[in-house]
Amino acid sequence: MVISGKKSGSDQTNRRRASSKPDRSPRHGSAEPATAAIDQVETALQAELHPGLYLVATPIGNLADLTLRALAVLRGVDRIICEDTRVSGKLMARYGITTPLDVYHDHNAEKVRPAILASIHRGARVALISDAGTQLISDPGFKLVLAEIDEQLPVTAVPGPSAAIAALILSGLPPDAFLFAGFLPPRQAARQRALERWAAVEATLIFHESTQRLAESLADMVERLGNRTAAVARELTKLHEEVRRGKLVELAGYYQASGHARGEAVVLVGPPELVQPDWAEVDKMLRGALVRFSVRDAAAKLATETGLSRGELYRRALSIQQEKS
Repeated sequence: MVISGKKSGSDQTNRRRASSKPDRSPRHGSAEPATAAIDQVETALQAELHPGLYLVATPIGNLADLTLRALAVLRGVDRIICEDTRVSGKLMARYGITTPLDVYHDHNAEKVRPAILASIHRGARVALISDAGTQLISDPGFKLVLAEIDEQLPVTAVPGPSAAIAALILSGLPPDAFLFAGFLPPRQAARQRALERWAAVEATLIFHESTQRLAESLADMVERLGNRTAAVARELTKLHEEVRRGKLVELAGYYQASGHARGEAVVLVGPPELVQPDWAEVDKMLRGALVRFSVRDAAAKLATETGLSRGELYRRALSIQQEKS
């Protein structure tokens, strides 16, 4: 298993500043010309703000990752819609943003959404942000954007940080084709059904997962997806950022032994191997396993050993069992 993060000794290390604050120290002389240039850019960007909804990506950990355009928009709009004022308030305070904050989440969306739309119809400029990262990805903003489109109101994206994309480029897994599947269901049966749905997709799979369920979810991935190459990215852009890479069996064993990890996690699973298996040999292994195990357990055992889809192995094992009967 390969690990990168802030570690001592010979482990591979991603070195980073301890502070999440932007570096304001002067470089190559006075910082004043750079500050003046930034102010000019911000003024120009704010002058271009027209009525409509602005989807502004926010930092996923390190507050220095807020873009100049995002800063200008957040300072220039009439209102900012956020999930939690306590979380977003820290970002606003860090950059001296005084734009009023309104709350928009799953519990009040049906009531608040018409008011947001009405204000934009009247000419308001409104920014939508999530607690961290790019909104609409695992947050309630989708219905608001859909309503904006239905009412032919302007929607503008102000791109920036995304935990899924940051994890993908750090994972070492193929980035040319990937599928972001969001949060897995918390209950095991539903989680396994969801994993089975993605098992045949020839792409890197990306999941958000609670660190409290990390070990059991990784174990389910072994069972449903096979022992693929994978990565777990945790605390991205923060001081204790860590990326663990290895086979799913190794990662599941590590998090099972180490207990609950802290922070937020992104789990990435490599695509299925495209090498055509020797099905005659696979069936022979299944027949041997069925002497000692049930159809389900035989399929699960071989999925771990071969990396083949548990679903396909289950179907073949069931067919072999039925032939015996």
